[in-house]
Amino acid sequence: MDDIPPLVMQDVSLTLPSAAGPVEILRNLSLTLDHGERVALVGPSGSGKSSLIAVAAGLERPSAGRVQLFGQDLSRMDEDGRARLRRGKVSLVFQSFHLLSNMTAEENVAAPLEIAGRPGAIAEARAWLDRVGLSARLRHYPHQLSGGEQQRVALARALAPSPALLFADEPTGNLDSANARHVADLLFELTEQSGAAMLLVTHDPELAARAQRVVTLRDGAPVLTA
Repeated sequence: MDDIPPLVMQDVSLTLPSAAGPVEILRNLSLTLDHGERVALVGPSGSGKSSLIAVAAGLERPSAGRVQLFGQDLSRMDEDGRARLRRGKVSLVFQSFHLLSNMTAEENVAAPLEIAGRPGAIAEARAWLDRVGLSARLRHYPHQLSGGEQQRVALARALAPSPALLFADEPTGNLDSANARHVADLLFELTEQSGAAMLLVTHDPELAARAQRVVTLRDGAPVLTA
């Protein structure tokens, strides 16, 4: 099983309805992500980058083509089946943090561990928050944290379950330059340590340049791989 790539997309297209008629978001797109590989996805706004993440993670069904996560064809699974496949194997980090407002930082990080039935979830959450420099913010709620601190909590929450695949959609997009650099450093340092593969959407050319491979999208299709 180890030789099966965590992500394979073959001839994937996505067409969505709109008031003006069907809109083609992705066009015959193929992409493979290997174990431990960190790939940056760049391109102008509206080129389909976030839609690609949604389709690759099984959050959106493609109109055509095939998506395989860890060798499993997502088209043959219902929503519950896709969620089970992602659990413990796939994590997502978004631009807008998506922390649970009624939970403290340690509770937010512990939540996916508890769902997975991992013992000692709170202790593990505290260890991860220490790794991202937030050991003094364990019992703070999201509204008590800065944007950079919230994104570090989100990063700890994503990596605590030891996923094999991380999707990061503009993880530094809402941060000032100093916090963006800090989060970017943590993102690459921690994924390298864990061996997780990462598909990273970014508008930041410096951040993209840190990936092992850069894929540029335009009008829903790759135009350049470097």
